[in-house]
Amino acid sequence: MRQHRAMKLTALLLALAATGAPAQPATYVLDPAHSFVHFEVLHFGTSTSRGRFGPVAGEVTLDRAAGRGEVSLRIATASVNTGLPVFDARLRQADLLASTEFPEAYFVASQFRFDGPRLAEVRGEFTLRGVSQPLSLRARQFACRADEGTEVCGGDFEGEILRSEFGITFGLPLVADRVRLVVQVEGRRL
Repeated sequence: MRQHRAMKLTALLLALAATGAPAQPATYVLDPAHSFVHFEVLHFGTSTSRGRFGPVAGEVTLDRAAGRGEVSLRIATASVNTGLPVFDARLRQADLLASTEFPEAYFVASQFRFDGPRLAEVRGEFTLRGVSQPLSLRARQFACRADEGTEVCGGDFEGEILRSEFGITFGLPLVADRVRLVVQVEGRRL
């Protein structure tokens, strides 16, 4: 029994050591149970409206040794969920998310910034309602772990958009233009 535990611990430690700095690029497919885009927007200057989209689909290729990577995310706009079905239906309408005409939003990126071995920022392009704008997502946290013999990496990233830049002007200025995004992702290595 003790030998079995020691073997399991050794295998876990070897797997964790391997996640420290892979020699080659690794590709991760997002786990739908752990990948969402959360948003916050100031509502009438008094409170913050919050919600989320997801699950988010996509994949990430990460080459930590070279300090490079690529991200491709797809976000179903009709998946918006604020906890209020009437509000969700209103957000899907043509003057806001336009979910019928534009069923998906996209984030693609190939500019990664590392602080030493830690992923610090991902810069790319966000497309919503057919309009593309630059978007920088700062890593609040990012880590990898071994999970049943497979490497799993994930983290929380935050950024901001101006909804008016995507043609979403309904309610301005009573509902703020600036929207805070928190992107929660976790992916399993292929």
